[in-house]
Amino acid sequence: MLAAFRDLYITFVQFVRTFGALQLFLFRLIMHSPGVIFRRFGLVVGQVYNSGALSLVIIMVCGLFVGAVLGLQGFDTLSRFNAEDSVGTFAGFALIKELGPVITALLFAGRAGTALASEIGLMKATDQLSAMEMMGVNPIRRVVVPRFLGGVIAMPFLVAIFSVVGLFGSQLVAVSLLGVDIGAFWQQLQQTLASEDVYEGILKSVVFGGAASLIAVWEGYNSIPTAEGVGRATTRTVVITAITVLIFNFIITAWML
Repeated sequence: MLAAFRDLYITFVQFVRTFGALQLFLFRLIMHSPGVIFRRFGLVVGQVYNSGALSLVIIMVCGLFVGAVLGLQGFDTLSRFNAEDSVGTFAGFALIKELGPVITALLFAGRAGTALASEIGLMKATDQLSAMEMMGVNPIRRVVVPRFLGGVIAMPFLVAIFSVVGLFGSQLVAVSLLGVDIGAFWQQLQQTLASEDVYEGILKSVVFGGAASLIAVWEGYNSIPTAEGVGRATTRTVVITAITVLIFNFIITAWML
């Protein structure tokens, strides 16, 4: 029993220390961000391309099929209440407020987050970061901050693309296959969707982008400089990001309601 309490106490202390170190790491990133944006904006643009543009294919494909499934499920559910014309509202609210930000963040963690963590981890394992410090170059400013900002900037655009493609997929199934009137599909959505619902989706995309990018660069920068350590950091990036996104999604949804 005492051993169990001791292990629990050690785990709690380690969590508190890690959480505090993560906050200090985030503070350093924020402090260096203005200088990187104004002096090395080209690095940020390149990381937006790596994190955003290279993730477009998986985002669009997944968004299309998620929207198609929402069209099928929405039609099947709403037809029991003779409300088939509200399929657009069902799909729009689900994509813009919940599934768009959450699924995009999870896909971002699986594709871009792992790439960021492994890239920075390999740079640490091959002593590239140490070499930068010996040459008087700050690796936080030169390597970490552009990748962090690239993920934060790219995430809202990826969420918007996911939602738009998802609505197209929902319309394709509901209108072309199931016979829902296209005018009713979009009119119901326009009449019921409020600006607060769109703001909620935007807020979630920004928060999830910051969380996913921060975890990715943190795990890569603090990984053990071995092949096994880099692999473990990559795995932790996906797992921790998924848990964090779901927790933040609940908090923001409860706060907005």
